[in-house]
Amino acid sequence: MTIRKIAITTGGGDAPGLNAVIRAVVLSAHLRGWETYGIREGYDGLLFPERYPGGGLMRLTPETVRGITALGGTILGTTNRGNPLHYPIRQLDGSYTETDLSAPLIQAFALHELDALVAIGGDGSMEIAHALAQKGLRIVGVPKTIDNDLAQTVITFGFDTAVSFATEAIDRLHTTAASHRRVMVVEVMGRYAGWIALNSGVSGSADVILIPEIPYDMEAVAQKIRECEAAGQRHAIVVVAEGAHPEGEGYTIKEGARAGHAPRLGGIGEHVAAEIALLTGKETRTVVLGHLLRGGSPTTFDRLVALRFGAAAVRALAEGQESVMVALDPPTVKYVPLAEATRRMKTVPLDSDTMLTARDLGICFGEG
Repeated sequence: MTIRKIAITTGGGDAPGLNAVIRAVVLSAHLRGWETYGIREGYDGLLFPERYPGGGLMRLTPETVRGITALGGTILGTTNRGNPLHYPIRQLDGSYTETDLSAPLIQAFALHELDALVAIGGDGSMEIAHALAQKGLRIVGVPKTIDNDLAQTVITFGFDTAVSFATEAIDRLHTTAASHRRVMVVEVMGRYAGWIALNSGVSGSADVILIPEIPYDMEAVAQKIRECEAAGQRHAIVVVAEGAHPEGEGYTIKEGARAGHAPRLGGIGEHVAAEIALLTGKETRTVVLGHLLRGGSPTTFDRLVALRFGAAAVRALAEGQESVMVALDPPTVKYVPLAEATRRMKTVPLDSDTMLTARDLGICFGEG
């Protein structure tokens, strides 16, 4: 099928590097004589164009995307509450019901004569892309998540930036913690995988790292703090993934699931800090890095991965590929079927080199 016009959508949480993908798609498409349009805020721009001054589609040209590689966020806007197959519609009583809006979405694609879609997002966005591809849309997915938990790609853009910022934050906390003889508990994002916590914790010389893959025992954590003090260390740094949890207990939920909303993790850092204070008598403080890990300019590594992904997505379309996701398989970018893209979550292997390094450095994982 001849391609003349393509669309781009960014879905889910924002991540450093999204704009670099957009720029690469636009420039690569322009070289092939294609027009590119950005859908505002996930798929909402096509479903509810009346919400946006000037309409829900943004014409993207080389001039439009000049200088955006270094910008954080996404010029299109994004949402993690706009799944068109289960769209939350507010009722008069304030409740929400989920409605399948895939049919009007596909009609909108036809109305605007869009020939293909580049869908940029995490596991949820790739699941949506796969479902829409099964309904007839020509789609190439681009994986995005700071959590690095997509199994079909070695790494995702945004992860390196998140780890770099978290490491810098931990570096800064060492000096203030030492000055006051405190234990600093640093909570980081990552959902149900401990990649950010592990990599930033090792790089930032943490004493304890708690990740979802290893349910922790608070007494083991407290004992490590005591050992640090006995060795003459004035302070301790504990890095906690938001999905970390004690042995035999569930996740700490900040906001429960409801129509169109996945449950939000958060709060485990405060719990760990309180337990440390109780068990050791040490003064503790909690720092939640949260959305700071999503914001700001992407690192050089993330820019390059994002640009490679964007260009590869357009090449895939030009080669006649569809219903695939681009993925990094060093040294190349490959295509994997969307059906396989989210089949399993990529969690931290407990026998990985980074884990072995952490153990050789004496880092505690809270194992009883």
